[in-house]
Amino acid sequence: MRETAIGPRVLLKRLRELMQEPLEPQDRLDRIVRDIASNMVAEVCSLYVLRADSVLELYATEGLNKNAVHLAQLRLGQGLVGTIAASARPLNLSNAQEHPAFAYLPETGEEIYHAFLGVPVLRAGRTLGVLVVQNRTKRVYREDEVEALETTAMVIAEMVATGDLARLSRPGMELDLSRPVSFTGVSFNEGVGLGHVVLHEPRIVVTNLFNEDSEEEVRRLEESLGSLRLSIDDMLERRDVAFEGEHREVLEAYRMFANDRGWVRRLEEAIRNGLTAEAAVEKVQSDMRARMIHMTDPYLRERMSDFDDLANRLLRQLMGRGPEDVAASLPKDAIIVARSMGAAELLDYPRDKMRGLVLEEGAATSHVVIVARAMGIPVAGQVKGAVSMSENGDAIIVDGDEGAIHLRPQQDLEAAYAEKVRFRARRQELYRELRKKPSVTRDGVQVDLLMNAGLAVDLPQLTESGAAGIGLFRTELQFMVAATFPRAEAQEKLYRDVLEAARGKPVTFRTIDIGGDKVLPYFKNATQEENPALGWRAIRLTLDRPGLLRTQIRALLKAAGGRELKLMLPMVTELGEIAQAREIIEREVRHLSRFAHHLPTSLKLGAMLEVPSLLFQLDELMKAVDFVSVGSNDLFQFVMAVDRGNTQLADRFDPVSIPFLRVLKQIADAGHRNNTPVTLCGELAGKPISAMALIGLGFRSISMSPAAIGPVKAMLTDLPLEELEAFFADNLNQPATGMPIRALLQAFADDRGIPL
Repeated sequence: MRETAIGPRVLLKRLRELMQEPLEPQDRLDRIVRDIASNMVAEVCSLYVLRADSVLELYATEGLNKNAVHLAQLRLGQGLVGTIAASARPLNLSNAQEHPAFAYLPETGEEIYHAFLGVPVLRAGRTLGVLVVQNRTKRVYREDEVEALETTAMVIAEMVATGDLARLSRPGMELDLSRPVSFTGVSFNEGVGLGHVVLHEPRIVVTNLFNEDSEEEVRRLEESLGSLRLSIDDMLERRDVAFEGEHREVLEAYRMFANDRGWVRRLEEAIRNGLTAEAAVEKVQSDMRARMIHMTDPYLRERMSDFDDLANRLLRQLMGRGPEDVAASLPKDAIIVARSMGAAELLDYPRDKMRGLVLEEGAATSHVVIVARAMGIPVAGQVKGAVSMSENGDAIIVDGDEGAIHLRPQQDLEAAYAEKVRFRARRQELYRELRKKPSVTRDGVQVDLLMNAGLAVDLPQLTESGAAGIGLFRTELQFMVAATFPRAEAQEKLYRDVLEAARGKPVTFRTIDIGGDKVLPYFKNATQEENPALGWRAIRLTLDRPGLLRTQIRALLKAAGGRELKLMLPMVTELGEIAQAREIIEREVRHLSRFAHHLPTSLKLGAMLEVPSLLFQLDELMKAVDFVSVGSNDLFQFVMAVDRGNTQLADRFDPVSIPFLRVLKQIADAGHRNNTPVTLCGELAGKPISAMALIGLGFRSISMSPAAIGPVKAMLTDLPLEELEAFFADNLNQPATGMPIRALLQAFADDRGIPL
């Protein structure tokens, strides 16, 4: 048995020289496999590259039949090479032909070789190919030889990723890295976006792979690791609650990885084998991800994301890059791709460059989705695998209508979507023409179409959408995008800006609605709640923490000086809560009067109807307030016992169904009976078919996202309301087991040419 002539450092030095020579891609590959074979004293070295059709093609060889290059092929999972590619794990065999997966390719002439070492060519955990060495003798390759081959495979992965090998592909054959991929997730916001991928946590592209001084690279690694550990320790030691609960668990996982001696030892080993600190992090990260991705334990798979994030943080430390560098290099048609992100992080990106958002996690009611909806950005969520399959700069289409994305789409698909975008633009132009037309049905009944808002970025939409006002201003969004509680002055400024932007149109401010799924990282709930949606949240929380409510009320009163102020209380369960809140408001009015502050000309207090208990005291409720707003999202959740964030139940129950429509009819009737204005805010208002149902039930004011106003108004102006009311008189009290009322409403609209 012959020993390896030299170590991996010398091999990497030779590869570095080869990478710098002006060679054609095939010549460079041929020289690489020749040098690997020579330096590892192997009789064979072969490179297989994974194509888009899941076939591994022989791209270069030293020792096998040269005529087999670009002809010899193995399917993913076929033979030893296919097994390595499918598992993303190396195989080290003394007698390859005894392995059950061995497959003989007669065109290569490899039947005389016994010893076999194959390693996957990996990038960001994705298999791009397989690198193999073979010997006639029966031997097991040493650990340092395995390490040398894995390090060499990483260099080749960069060649594949940069497109150097694309020119070697036969016509019609594409490499896997450029393979078109489509994913189906869930529609979180309608619209279509064509553009290029911007990874929210971008993989740093390491261009400097080979080191000149191992000791200096180890020093750089230790320095960056020290800074990383200090920043994690600092966050964990802070007394506020930014990192309690799941946040803290993530940071604890980061700290565990950052202090893991095994991880650090592998990084140092890769550096001593000739890589730079950055290249060492990328290699170890890719190896680790390839191993962890096949684990079935969900907890370990979750930790894989933590490890990826930590490795990316370390890379940015080493390369001195911050988030501002990413924003500066955004393409003009950026599609942000992320596992998950916060609302504040989305606002860091320039709005004029964003064309869409793709999330692997989240729900339609996630706060980042609410902000994206306000910004008019199409969003696809629950798109598993999107991050690992994407590279910065890849062409991508986001179909927010269907909840689908198309990564590296083929030309005909791209052309079809481009036409869809042009069609939507023409339709939006028609909606713009409707802006100044009265919001009345075909038979002359006025219906106010209001918009939902919550941030300063929403305000221009008030004019652009033609909304009659703001039916729901979510004041908590300002709290959710801030690092600490917004000071009273900041709150007052935002509320004043909103009222000024409204230019006399009505604005309804909902008092801070936090708790449940709306978590402020700096606000601590001392107890863990099993059912946070049913727990300490909204008006319950602010009545228990009156200082929070008083500060907000004071800011609102001062901002609305000389104007009407409409205040709405969220998640009211019993009328006593309204009385308590009214007392706090009156106390603040008296306080400001004492100091001669300019007060609102009138103050109207309303309640959100979201809790079913209010359905049994509707007349009392209507008399206790100046107006009522139906929060259809939460009301539907509580009436139907459906967690609205649970994707398994997302489409199980239809809000446009007879039972829920009967509930809404009771509310609308109670409002008319007591002469109390009733508005509905929620997802139902934003879809033409469900908005049509609401109007037929008696609602004369509905509030929705700005982008929904055009389609709803187009429906409204063609709606014969008398006929629709007759339709409900005939169908609403029919047995709920008949034809779904949604289908009947669709037929009603189709028969009358109403656009839905």
